[in-house]
This record gives sequence, structure tokens and C-alpha cells, in this order.
Amino acid sequence: MNEWNLPWEGGCRCGQVRLRISAPPLLTMACHCTGCQRMTASAFSLSAAIPTEGFLVTKGEPVIGGLHGSTRHYFCPYCMSWMFTRPEGLDMFVNVRATMLDDASWFTPFIETWTDEKLPWASTPAVHRYPKFPDFSDYEGLTAEYAKKAVRPAAR
Repeated sequence: MNEWNLPWEGGCRCGQVRLRISAPPLLTMACHCTGCQRMTASAFSLSAAIPTEGFLVTKGEPVIGGLHGSTRHYFCPYCMSWMFTRPEGLDMFVNVRATMLDDASWFTPFIETWTDEKLPWASTPAVHRYPKFPDFSDYEGLTAEYAKKAVRPAAR
């Protein structure tokens, strides 16, 4: 855990919602789906899958935005920054938008998802690419590989 220089702090653009990460990411990713493109007003979203027990909102009350279905996207109620997602049926992790971290300079996506919807010019240094999502059976190997090869934040 020390090699990850935890805990990390983060928050929305206006500072009304703050969060703390106390467990290393299971995986980092860039999602190219058109939904993420629209919610970020960019070519893709960046996220780190954080074990649920290592994620805590320390200030404020985020609200559900984006789509209001069973996958829940959480936003600051004031500045509307998209902060994190709790994917449907996957309660073991929270997808934190990497740029919500106070220091995201170390972040590199390890996988890219929904590349069949990506903008032609958009590219990342991700090691693995998937037209949609990886098969569920692939995640164990991906998380093990990520744990060994991932870029870690520099010591503070």
C-alpha cells in the first residue's frame, strides 16, 4: 500500500464535495462510449476502479445525474462535476473520475473500453483495448497484470 502513497484526496471543481481514496485502484481506464463523450464533453472519460471499502465521500452530498438508471453517476449538486460511478451489480468497486483527484498527474489508463465508438483521432497509451467491455472472466487477469505494471504516484 505504501508504494501507492495513499490516501489520496480529491473533489469537484467548486470544492463542495470532497472524497478520500485509501485503497489502490484495481484498474484504470478510458471509456470511449458516446455516453461518456457526452457526459464529459470530451473524447472519453477517465476512471480508476477503487475498491468500495477504500472510497469515502468526506464532504458534501453528491447527487445522481447523467442517466438515472441502475448504474448511478454521481455529480456535485452545485458545479455538476461528474465525480464517480457505482456500476450496476458491481458493488465491490467505485469508478472514480481520475481528474477529480487533487493530483492526477500519475494517472494512465491501463485499458480502453468501447473503442468501437471512439472518435477517430482519440488515442491513449492504454495497454489493452476492447470494442465494448472485456469479458467478465478477463478482469481477474487484467487486475493482476495492472497490480504488477501500473504507474504509481510519486512520493509526496
